[in-house]
Amino acid sequence: MAGTNGHTRRVPRELPTIVVIDDSTEVRAVITARLRLSGLLEVVGEGGDGTEAVGLAFQHQPSLLLLDLSMPVMDGLEALPGILAVSPATQVVVYSGFDEGGLAQSAEELGAAGFIEKSLPIDRLAGELLAKLPEHHVVPGPRARPAMTVVADPAAHPPIRGRDQQVLDEHLERFREVFEQAAIGMATMTLTGSIVRANRALSDLMGCKPHELVGLDYGRLTSGRGDLLDAALFDITRMSADIVHLEHDVSDASEKRKVLATLAPVRDSRGQALYVFLQVQDITQQRAAEEELRRSEERFRLLVEAVRDYAIFMLDPHGHVASWNAGAERIKGYSATEIIGQHFRVFYPQEKRDEQHPEFELQQALRTGQYGEEGWRLRKDGTRFWANVLITAVFNEMGEHIGFAKVTRDMTEARRVTEQREAAAAAVAAANEQLQRAAEEQRQFLAVTAHELRTPASVLGGTADTLSRHWSELSADDRTRLLHSMSSSAVRLQRLVTDLLTTSRLDADSLRLRPAPTSLAVLVATAIETVRSTREGAGAGAVTAHLEPDVQVLADPGRLVQAIENLIGNALHHGAPPVEIRIGSARGVARVEVTDAGDGVPSEVLKRLFQRFSTGDGARGTGLGLYIARELARAHDGDVVYEPGTPDQPAGTFVLTVPLVPDGDT
Repeated sequence: MAGTNGHTRRVPRELPTIVVIDDSTEVRAVITARLRLSGLLEVVGEGGDGTEAVGLAFQHQPSLLLLDLSMPVMDGLEALPGILAVSPATQVVVYSGFDEGGLAQSAEELGAAGFIEKSLPIDRLAGELLAKLPEHHVVPGPRARPAMTVVADPAAHPPIRGRDQQVLDEHLERFREVFEQAAIGMATMTLTGSIVRANRALSDLMGCKPHELVGLDYGRLTSGRGDLLDAALFDITRMSADIVHLEHDVSDASEKRKVLATLAPVRDSRGQALYVFLQVQDITQQRAAEEELRRSEERFRLLVEAVRDYAIFMLDPHGHVASWNAGAERIKGYSATEIIGQHFRVFYPQEKRDEQHPEFELQQALRTGQYGEEGWRLRKDGTRFWANVLITAVFNEMGEHIGFAKVTRDMTEARRVTEQREAAAAAVAAANEQLQRAAEEQRQFLAVTAHELRTPASVLGGTADTLSRHWSELSADDRTRLLHSMSSSAVRLQRLVTDLLTTSRLDADSLRLRPAPTSLAVLVATAIETVRSTREGAGAGAVTAHLEPDVQVLADPGRLVQAIENLIGNALHHGAPPVEIRIGSARGVARVEVTDAGDGVPSEVLKRLFQRFSTGDGARGTGLGLYIARELARAHDGDVVYEPGTPDQPAGTFVLTVPLVPDGDT
């Protein structure tokens, strides 16, 4: 009975006993305090996980046991069968922040007497718990307790909802928003991995109904990789990890799938984990694409490594070698362990390094995307090879420059073939030019020969005809003059034939010399006499000679006389009298100098002065005299040169040199 003074009137009676199980010490403190203050229940024990719940149930055999779901070591659903096994009369009430219908059903199927949400105002908790007891409940226990009926006076014990209710509210499920329409699989788990809420996307992914997942250990859905889940939960509860990822196959799906599970703890204000929020994403297609990309990259890597005709390798952004294939090792001579990490300038000759050409190539490739060239490169042993090079700047998907791809091909053999081809083409062109020149020379030769033959042939023919028809009519002087003309023409023809024959032998390299020690003065005198006897009327009398001091030369007399004759004849034919001849020696060779009083050789004629058929004025002579003189001198290991004149003597001098007789051979 309540007194008029408003205080609580206690009626002795035996109170139902209760054990409170929650991993949060704050929650237990609030609940036990409020239950004791209610006067309706006697709190006989409290614990922080499922294993303690089983032990306390066995020890106290309580009337009620308030059991949290999400706890480390062993959660509420796992502990429930054990509690009822050791204390069958205990009414176990599951206390959770989740309102999932399937969760309450799972708890009842395991033997729970009821399900109370943590959202229930704490001042109603004691009454809700008492309502879970049977109508004729007998309080068991190891000892008798004084019974007492407590009638709460609202004035004396007003409802307290401030801080106590706030503590409980922190442990309510933090993600009450509707997530059924989410495209990604979502669930909330206890700290030991039991699912207490799941959305439709997750159930579709697992090939079942949402309520079939409630109460199920997520480890059973990992295709035998529950160890991965245990490790992830350990990281969250013991290592304070905020996010943990694990990847596994789906075991109960109609088709094989691979998923990525992301676990994140829901913590209270003190950082203690209350539940685990789970996101499960189907990554089957992504992993298949990644695997295909990996296989493609592997095939490409194997292909690159197998290619032996091309050096294919990567450079980092600064030009250091980052990869190396078999072709690079074959072409350049370095193994991968030797070259990776070195700057690629080691492949360039020193002069290119001094010019910083390797760095220039990278700059150009980065500026334009690619750079290509051909040039000399170095092998490991220092030998050079001709390389075709292509450098490509490489960027990642974010547009960041990550290096360069470099492809080098050894083109040494191809260059050699090209050079041979070009040389052959040049040789053919030169041969064609030579043929054209020979054809031109032949044409000129025929024209010159015809011109040179025409005059003596006409003289011989005309003179012979005149003498034959008019012999008796001609005077003795006329006949003598005509006969001398015939003789001169015959000598001229003979000289022409001799020059042509000599030229032919020189061209065919079939000229045979019979050298012997000979007086140079005698040879020059013989040449002068021959010219005088065959060139009367052409200034032959205006030839003077200075034949001292005499020297001995090693020469074929006939051929050397022919060469000197040609020099004297050239001076008489193209120069002006008098013609002066001097002999001498210097530095082991004899010299024959022929000088006339003309104007010298025109500058435009100098470059072709000793060529065949070069006549200077294009109308007089065969153009073979100087050519034969020089070739005969060279056949004697000598030469013929032209020394330009001076202002005092503009004609210049032709100089023939031949070796002197060695000492002891005279």
